[in-house]
This record gives sequence, structure tokens and C-alpha cells, in this order.
Amino acid sequence: MAAWSDLTFDALEHITSFLSFSDRYRFGAVCKNWRSVSKGTQHPPAPQLPWLVLGEESETRKRKFYSLSEDKHYSIEIPELYGRYICGSSHGWLFAVDIKISGIIINPFTRKYYELPPLPAYHKNVDVTTLIDEKILSDCMERPRGFTFGQMQTAIVFKAILSHDPNERSDFTTMILYGQMHSPAFWRPGDSSWTVVDGPKCAMEDVLYFKGNFYIISAMNVLYVVDFEPEPKLIKVGPRICPQISEEGCALQRYLIDFDGFMFLIERFTRSVGNELPITHGFNVIEPNLEENCLYDWYGIGDYAFFLGRNSAIFVDSSDVPECKKNAIYFTHITESVSPVEFGFHDLGVYDMTDKMINTFYSVGVFPRVDSPVWFTPNSW
Repeated sequence: MAAWSDLTFDALEHITSFLSFSDRYRFGAVCKNWRSVSKGTQHPPAPQLPWLVLGEESETRKRKFYSLSEDKHYSIEIPELYGRYICGSSHGWLFAVDIKISGIIINPFTRKYYELPPLPAYHKNVDVTTLIDEKILSDCMERPRGFTFGQMQTAIVFKAILSHDPNERSDFTTMILYGQMHSPAFWRPGDSSWTVVDGPKCAMEDVLYFKGNFYIISAMNVLYVVDFEPEPKLIKVGPRICPQISEEGCALQRYLIDFDGFMFLIERFTRSVGNELPITHGFNVIEPNLEENCLYDWYGIGDYAFFLGRNSAIFVDSSDVPECKKNAIYFTHITESVSPVEFGFHDLGVYDMTDKMINTFYSVGVFPRVDSPVWFTPNSW
């Protein structure tokens, strides 16, 4: 009988197609032959739930990740992420900002990364050159006016997405929502600076790459498309979407998702009791049909689940991943860490669209209170 280590490359590669991301790494630890197959395979792992990217360990500086499928967290040595704040994920890549307000996009498992040019100013009166050194704060009885580097690191970029996986296309575009009003700006490989997209002076809440275009939703529920020529600008598109106020509370955050070729808008409702911080109480799912210029309300998403937060929104078919709750929305908190209040760190959960109940999806004590957890689809190919 032939030894397992003598199986052909094709047979071993076929086996890896049934393995999850973490199991594929365990597969590669068996022997030298299996390791070469694990590293050389070009297809994605078996369907799985997204991971969460957490903060770094204070002593080792290893980056912490949480596998929802395994209810387990991993500490991984990624020097390129030392001291960096994660403010977005897309196609298995992370957007990270360091304490000196410089950014990178990185695939944390292949360690390939792109250094980005200096970020645009947070506000016309708050540029990097006006920031206050962190050390000054500990020596002052009163908080000095202005922003610290630490505050700016977590606030300057609200959202960051990619048009394509950089491993598949070198002409990808990075789009961010930055600054006080979450204004759009983009960068492409070879650009020496960010290009700011001209648009209305109102806050933007999410950005989506959909069928060859970037779409952005505002806090007023107005949908825009980015027109790159001749000068980048936002153009209003689609039907009028009235801001919703329901028994769940007010819509605090809006998300866009490419749901298998259909654009969906998801409104997240929150409410406060007394002096407590607002917490999530429900979601509303709308399909703005651009071709028919009309809206469709969705009261369920069947066997699917959405994963929303500072990531490019993700959907998963629960029939492929048994541990995934169907007809549900998994969400992480909304945080504006420029505030001294730890806003939203308590607000994570999974919303069942059938019974409209919210439950936890994590074990107590998994999450640190430093970084904002970000959904992330591991990509090592």
C-alpha cells in the first residue's frame, strides 16, 4: 500500500479543495510534499465563515484573528501590521494605518503589500502636521486642543475597499471614505497621491464596487455613482430612498452589498435607553433597482447570511456552511474612536430576520477593547 506522502500532486490538490483555510495550513504541516501542495494550490479553500481581525497582543505584538467556524482565535506574527489600526478589508486584503498616519494594503497571509501615499487631510483645519504628540497628553491636566496621532490613526479612514483582488489584477483601484464627512478618494498603483472625488457636502456611509462602478450611499439615503471622467465626481443615481424611522429606532448606519449580482441597501437601526449608548435593534433590507428605477423591500434573505461592518460586505450561503445561521445578519460595532467614549464596543451580534431577535455569535472575552473587529475572508492564493 502506498504511503500518504506518496500521493500525486493532483490527488493532494483535489483533497485541499475540500479543506477550510485553517485546515489547509494543518494539511501543509504533515510533511514536505504536502506543504508544497498546500503552498502551490491556486484555488480558494472550501466555503467558510469569515474571520474577524482583532488587535495585536501587547507583549508579542502578534495580530489576533478569530475564526467564527471554530470559535477559536489565532495569534499570528505579521511584522507589517505592528502598531497599525485595521480600518477595512476587501478580497482578503486589509487596509491598515500606522501611528504616523501612513497606510498600506496587505494580504496578511501571503505578506504581499502596497505602501500608500500620504492620506488626504482629515479636515481643512486638521492635517498631519497639526497633530499633537501622544506623550504630551499624559503630562497635561487638561486635554489640549486638536487631535493626537492615536486619535487620527483610528478616525481618518472610515472605510476602504478594493475594486479587485490585487493578485488577480494589477490595475485595481482602492477607494476610501476618509475624514470628518467620510469623503471619497481613490488610489491606483503608480499614483503618487490620492485623488479626492468631488461631491455634496454631506456624510457618506458606505461604498461598493458593483458591475464595474463604485457606488456610495450617503447618510441621507442618497445613492451616488463615481464618475471618473473628466474630473472625478459623484452623480446621483437610482430611485429616491426615503430615510426610515421605525419602531426599531433610527437608522444609524447604512451598508451596500453585491448580493450575487443584485445591489442591496441595508439600514441598521439603533436606539438608546436613558444615558446608554445606542445599540442595534434591527435591520431593513432594500433593493434599489437601478434599471427599473424602483425599490423592493426584502423581508428575508433565505438560506443566506450577511456580514456587515467596516469590511466590504460579505454574504455566505448557509447550505454550504452548516455552522452559519441562515436568514441572518452578522454585524460588528460602529466606532468613531476619535471620541474618548468607547462607543459601540458592546454592539456585536447576529440578527435573525425570521424572529427579529439579536443573539451573540462570539465567546465572552474573545475581543480586546482596543481595535474595531473587522470581518475578513482569508485569502492565501
